[in-house]
Amino acid sequence: QGVLIAGLGTFGTVQEPLCLATGEVLVIRRPVFQMDTDAAWLRGLQYCKVTLPVNLEMKQLDLERLSRATSYSRQVVEGCVEETVRLFSSHMRKKENVAFTFRNVGVLARQRDKVHMRFYAHCTQWLEGTASLIAALRS
Repeated sequence: QGVLIAGLGTFGTVQEPLCLATGEVLVIRRPVFQMDTDAAWLRGLQYCKVTLPVNLEMKQLDLERLSRATSYSRQVVEGCVEETVRLFSSHMRKKENVAFTFRNVGVLARQRDKVHMRFYAHCTQWLEGTASLIAALRS
């Protein structure tokens, strides 16, 4: 499933074949981030265009679950998410280099004229659920 964060983009996974030296082909899952292409702050910036699978089930960020996990009210969590997206957008519009960390997922950053999402190796390993070598190859 894909998780949409309004004004920022969508986190999801894609399946890709991995050809091993033995000739064996493994199908692996790789995390991806698709930027919100309507975001005004993307103008003039380079970024990897990711295409999520058409059949990917899309869901909004589960604010209720975040509320339970953090012990903050849903309204507080919603406000924090909205303010974080606004803060990131503000830095982007001002053409400032900035990096936002998504706990246990990775880092979304702007460096010079490029925006990129780097996923942590342990996020990739968790998605794959197989040997760390395969997950390391993916990251």
